[in-house]
Amino acid sequence: MIIQVTRFAAVCALGAVLAACGAPDSPPAPRKERPAPAGAAPSRPPTLAPGPTGLTPVFKNGPRTRDKTVALTFDADMTADQGPRAAAGEHFDNPRLIATLRRFKVPSTVFMTGRWADEYPKEARSIGRDPLFEVANHSYSHYAFTEDCYGLPTVPENRMRADVERAYASFRKAGVPRAMPYFRFPGGCYDQRALRTLSAAGVTAVQWDVVSGDAFATDADAVAQQVLDGVRPGSVVVMHCTRSAAPATEQALRTIVPELRKRGFRFVKVSELIGTAAPLR
Repeated sequence: MIIQVTRFAAVCALGAVLAACGAPDSPPAPRKERPAPAGAAPSRPPTLAPGPTGLTPVFKNGPRTRDKTVALTFDADMTADQGPRAAAGEHFDNPRLIATLRRFKVPSTVFMTGRWADEYPKEARSIGRDPLFEVANHSYSHYAFTEDCYGLPTVPENRMRADVERAYASFRKAGVPRAMPYFRFPGGCYDQRALRTLSAAGVTAVQWDVVSGDAFATDADAVAQQVLDGVRPGSVVVMHCTRSAAPATEQALRTIVPELRKRGFRFVKVSELIGTAAPLR
């Protein structure tokens, strides 16, 4: 189940989302992204400073500058109770989509649930060890952190932080060496209680400003057009990499990536966008 909503202080702004797969063609030669300095030592990932009330900070997009950057993000969703469906043959991964991102050389951020990493440890490890990608936290169970969030089961307040920490434990178990201190709320639903509860976890909550509309979509052209119509400098695009629920995203990427590069956009990970924001932690 993969549905996205932004919710704060009991106000929700809907955003349906999801991603898909198809057989990759031979994409055009990709434009080179800006490389990291040779020999640069890994540094602590940038995170936003908490607000005056100490709540978990929320990041939605980077600066609207002449440096036309855009971050493609992909939610690897799997709820805690979907094990029987996976055992019966349903695929919650999307290796073709990941392969296409690699072929196009698109830096991306994958928001992964711990349950997904438990189900697909080899894929989680492969993504987490590839410098093209960064792995961030999408909870362990993909249960909602607010009431009334698209019918998702709800995490009790006293279990919210433990659910996030359990996801990080699953990443470590799978062999992901450096999961990022970024958290995306399941369904995109959050309120002040959730932000206050997670403040001790030291994460930055990451939302988006462009909804791809890829959830359960079958028209790749429509998904691509929605993304292309919405992207602005500094945008964060929310998509998904769950094969069974996302049959069109991989194909849509074959339109999105070359067209945005043609328009002068440079693909970056969420960490780079956050690094340009202020104030930082």
